[in-house]
Amino acid sequence: FFSREWDQIRRLDTNIAHRRKSDKRGRKKRRIEAIYRMTCWRVSLLVVLLSAASLCDGNLAPHSVRGRVFSKVPSSSGVPSSRSISGVTASLQGGGSGGSGQSEVRGGGATAVKKRPTSEPSAFEVKAEEASGDGELKGDHSAKVCKDSSAAVIAKKLKNRNRMNFSRKVTHAGFGLGFAVLNQIIPRERFVLGMTIVTSTSLLVELLRYRKGFGWMNDALHFFLRGTLRKHEMEGKFTGSFYYFLGVTLSAYLYPKTAATLGICQLALADPSASYFGRQTRHIYWSRIENGLGGFGRNKGMLGFLGGALFCLPFNYRVLSIAALPTTTTRTTIATVSALLGLAGAFADLAVPTPALTVPKSIGNMKVPSWVPPFHVDDNVVVPIFSSFACTKIFQAFGFSQELELARCIIF
Repeated sequence: FFSREWDQIRRLDTNIAHRRKSDKRGRKKRRIEAIYRMTCWRVSLLVVLLSAASLCDGNLAPHSVRGRVFSKVPSSSGVPSSRSISGVTASLQGGGSGGSGQSEVRGGGATAVKKRPTSEPSAFEVKAEEASGDGELKGDHSAKVCKDSSAAVIAKKLKNRNRMNFSRKVTHAGFGLGFAVLNQIIPRERFVLGMTIVTSTSLLVELLRYRKGFGWMNDALHFFLRGTLRKHEMEGKFTGSFYYFLGVTLSAYLYPKTAATLGICQLALADPSASYFGRQTRHIYWSRIENGLGGFGRNKGMLGFLGGALFCLPFNYRVLSIAALPTTTTRTTIATVSALLGLAGAFADLAVPTPALTVPKSIGNMKVPSWVPPFHVDDNVVVPIFSSFACTKIFQAFGFSQELELARCIIF
């Protein structure tokens, strides 16, 4: 009797010891997770505060080149004014009463003749003229870049947006599929938190890299991205990476995991493929949308839209065919859902006009402050958000669960 009681007491002590050990492990694990969350949020808050400080700091720092400081405020003629700091005198001589629109600038023995516009565009006029062949609006709001700065030097080596730039499309697709896989593997809260930090850091870099003393950021971007950059991204515009990270972050935050993953996949495939097919068929004029409907699809093509949708079809079919769909789902249903997802991604890309809608210099009679960042409507934000939304509605229409389980690596 006493031996049995002793064995029972010993088993109870052993169970208590194991329970205490497991509780200790659980407390340690919870403490580590709390420290991780606190650190991530502190870093994110620090990045946001630094971004706000850089916005409140006012205009871009003046660039000093060869004894001359270039100001940020444009003159009445639309040409950035400059003031001498080394005793250099500048005399402006008009073109006479005939309105030739030329001004002669003399300084330090050098003479340059520049043309002045004869008339200023109205505040409500939207100009679709391209600047330097980059497909950007002349009247947009962008940072002023000194032509001898590191960004300007790098811009001379890059291609404008009218070029094919195949390496950029491959990089675009690779990053998109990588983010989609990470969204499947990593828990949703951690993925959203990590992408928030990445997006905030990217925004901080974009706000600082045109300022004096931060030119090394442009050199670093060019070192890692090389030819995937575009010319206008070193001429006062934000790079597409910020909008790419922002679109992925918002999609993962706003929609269920499966819908967000498929939306990111459409961003990875529909966007570059639609651009590729659109450029290959740009000589077929009947397929082009010139001015669009109120800017919708301006300078895009219907054949590029269809090419992007068809390019996504086999990938979407593969993803859905190995997912945990109901056993009664037919191949025709899978193909239909796959085609609709591809059409949604290509349609979102078609809706964003070219050149992009940017922050104007003035709204009515009110000028936009110079500290406002040069944001614009980018397809890297529109495509994943719209595709994820369309995915939820398509799943609902075909009776699929919003929590549909995809393969761990999406395609295998």
